[in-house]
Amino acid sequence: MKSSRSALVLAALGIVYGDIGTSPLYAFKEAFTPGHGLTPTPEHVLVTLSALFWAVTLVVSIKYVWVVLRHDNDGEGGVLALTALAHRASQSHPRLAAGVIVLGVFAAALFYGDAIITPAISVLSAIEGVAVAAPALSHWVLPITIGILVGLFLVQRHGTGRVGASFGPVTLLWFATLGVLGVISIAQTPAVLAALDPRHALQFALEHPAAAFVLMSAVFLALTGGEALYADMGHFGAWPVRVAWYGLVCPALLLNYFGQGALVMRNPAAAANPFYALAPEWFLWPLVALAAAATVIASQATISGAYSITLQASRLGFLPRIRLLHTSDTERGQIYVPAVNWLMLAGVVLLVVAFGSSSALAAAYGIAVSGTMIVTTLLTAVIAAQRKAKRRVVLLGFLAVVFLVECVFFGSNAMKFLHGGWFPLVLGALIFVLLTTWRRGSALVAEERTRLDLPMDGCAAALVAGVTRVAGTAVYLNSDPGRVPSALLHGLKHFKVLHERVLFVHIEFMETPYAKPDERVTATALGGNMHDVRVRFGFREEPDLPKALRLLDAADAVGEDIAVTYVVARSTIANGPGRLPAWRAGLYAAMSRQADDPGSYFALPANQVVDLGPRALL
Repeated sequence: MKSSRSALVLAALGIVYGDIGTSPLYAFKEAFTPGHGLTPTPEHVLVTLSALFWAVTLVVSIKYVWVVLRHDNDGEGGVLALTALAHRASQSHPRLAAGVIVLGVFAAALFYGDAIITPAISVLSAIEGVAVAAPALSHWVLPITIGILVGLFLVQRHGTGRVGASFGPVTLLWFATLGVLGVISIAQTPAVLAALDPRHALQFALEHPAAAFVLMSAVFLALTGGEALYADMGHFGAWPVRVAWYGLVCPALLLNYFGQGALVMRNPAAAANPFYALAPEWFLWPLVALAAAATVIASQATISGAYSITLQASRLGFLPRIRLLHTSDTERGQIYVPAVNWLMLAGVVLLVVAFGSSSALAAAYGIAVSGTMIVTTLLTAVIAAQRKAKRRVVLLGFLAVVFLVECVFFGSNAMKFLHGGWFPLVLGALIFVLLTTWRRGSALVAEERTRLDLPMDGCAAALVAGVTRVAGTAVYLNSDPGRVPSALLHGLKHFKVLHERVLFVHIEFMETPYAKPDERVTATALGGNMHDVRVRFGFREEPDLPKALRLLDAADAVGEDIAVTYVVARSTIANGPGRLPAWRAGLYAAMSRQADDPGSYFALPANQVVDLGPRALL
């Protein structure tokens, strides 16, 4: 048991903490760049470290690791899982429930900005060590960075199982190195430990509020990756994530930050790149290589997260069906989404070329992450407010304090809007429009079908009375279980025949990750050898409809024989009464054309699928 728990903790190190674990490469030094206005004096070092220490303690150690990890959706984390929990908790307040959905979708949209910036800033900051080790090679920083990133995205289609097996040990070595370098430097300048006193940061904020406000955007970089602690908990559970954080990650990170601060107190010139300046000359090239490996791991975590959130958004109805590939026969979570992969690669390379340095990219980094953190705090507060817990008032009070702190972080990062901060916001806004357009357009199409289709109760059997029946089974995919699907009506209108056995199959994607075996499939007889069938999949599952239908009772089960025909209603989008603005209707139509084919999406036999359907007017 102990060995299995240790393995989980080691695996969590590689997957969960890759992002926040690479923050020492760029976070501390940003406080002393010209944009933040702080000179590398001993007092400013103490101010920065004090603010950084208490920010990590409040937002990551307490809020995420201790509080938010308790709110899981059947073991799954992430902003969409939290949105589902908050939506269920607020069902008795319709306006609040609607607001929860909007907040959650916007946070999910912002996540894509984070997922694109993280590989760019992480790998670029690591390879900038080449310029420290050999200044004559500084012109190779960008080409090497782009080469690593292109290679990283190219191997995604082959799966990350083999590489992922080494993530834990490499990350363990990385954090051990962080801690050792920090301890050596702190031992030379123990006065840096005075930064543990929060009065350094508080007094500076009172005396220089404007400078403190600007400083917060640099301090916030130490928190980036904190959202991943919650988003990736579904892989391991809360216990290994907590043990890894409190037992190794947090101490190693703080020791390294304080070590960098001690170094700058001894040598202010080291503020230009204090992370690599911590290393002795003989260890500089090995440290560059280790940092590059660590940043690739951090990048892999966000890439995988982008795949997962795309899949969840599609399952929950915010995106059309997305083509994906499962890259492992044993690990359900290892997926590859080609469209997302190539779009992210283009975005990452563009960012590296456009910004050129990790310092320039840091201006764009904080807004998306701080916005997502604020939404997480609000959604957690909604859940806490609806529960009758003993310490609910204390929890809500704590979340209120965190909310104010995170608003300050967001405001400070927003000051960089013109220097790159616009990128994640614009990208997030575009993705938000895509998500909400698909959701709204799909609802209108469903309404149109409801208007045209006949009610299921009493009409299905009467409708087919006297119709010629032919041998075989017809499986009609039915989006509205209360209505006779339009595909059947079109088939009767044009062909005047019906299969001897008919199944109306309604597929539900649940707000839980996995459907329980006893709720996977149910069937209700409608008369006339027709059945209403409900099939349920969790939002993390790969929908295999033929496999699910084989779970029905013997009388209703669908076998693998060629006599089974799967009938899919495919609507053609056309201009209508203007229920959607013309541009959004056109956008929805374009998205619907890019949707994955229902046959492949639901694993239907390719030569047994028939498409029928009406035009939908928006």
